[in-house]
Amino acid sequence: MVGRVFDIQRFSIHDGPGIRTTVFLKGCPLHCVWCHNPEGMHYPYMLSFLPNLCIGCGFCLETCPNGAYRMEDGRHILDRARCQVCGACCQGCFSGALEFIGREVTVEEALAEVLRDAPFYETSGGGMTLSGGEPLMQPGFSEALLRAAKEHSLHCCVETCGFAAFSVLERVLPYVDLFLYDIKELDGQRHVAYTGQSNRLILDNLAALHARGVQIILRLPTIPGYNDRPDHFVGVAELMRQMPGILGVEIMPYHSLGTSKLERLGLSAEEREQSQPPEKETVRGWIEQLQGMGVRVLNAAQ
Repeated sequence: MVGRVFDIQRFSIHDGPGIRTTVFLKGCPLHCVWCHNPEGMHYPYMLSFLPNLCIGCGFCLETCPNGAYRMEDGRHILDRARCQVCGACCQGCFSGALEFIGREVTVEEALAEVLRDAPFYETSGGGMTLSGGEPLMQPGFSEALLRAAKEHSLHCCVETCGFAAFSVLERVLPYVDLFLYDIKELDGQRHVAYTGQSNRLILDNLAALHARGVQIILRLPTIPGYNDRPDHFVGVAELMRQMPGILGVEIMPYHSLGTSKLERLGLSAEEREQSQPPEKETVRGWIEQLQGMGVRVLNAAQ
């Protein structure tokens, strides 16, 4: 079984309890305007180009089979219309200006990377987290990797947007200890505008998971000017009242790292959000609003 990932990050401390290894899978059914991992949104391989790191060695010009590179007035120009994302140019780019995004790994290869830090999981209560992108977009690989991790008694988390057939969720359920479940927007029309999809399936799946007694933490990506509205927080509090088995929520304040990635990846920024990272006082205000309505905010001290 082979999956496509864009990163396997060791020593993660924000993707579930303890010290963890997070496997980031490519592909996502949502297209959030604030996405901080745009390289995970798209399943195909991608080429990242940082012109400021280019040292002008000419390796890519000589290597590219499609003539996608040229030099103009000492500037390195990439013609993405010619680029076939074969990755040949990246193999000798020692400055790091060019990076091939995405790689295929077998379950055994991914698990071997995860198990490198098994002693840290044992002492910290950590384990493995599948994230993305959206790990449920690659259900066969995700199921197989989770099952293999469970054979080594690892604690397993899945971070998901919840936009998948419930039959897909049922495939991974036996191997998941905790779902980190994103709630991006509770207003249906706004959810479509911000993510490209309805939130109906997401909310239905959340209710179905809750009914089965699954361990769930809601993650609230909170973006100034978009979903930091009082009515959204009221909706979250009502959701928590309807589903008292949910462990709590985590506020995920907006940051601008995703914006800086767009140009590197050759993606359009026209529909990108126009927000700014919030001040600490603003985040504290969001937390206090939720706490004032009886919501348990699990990362309130951060």
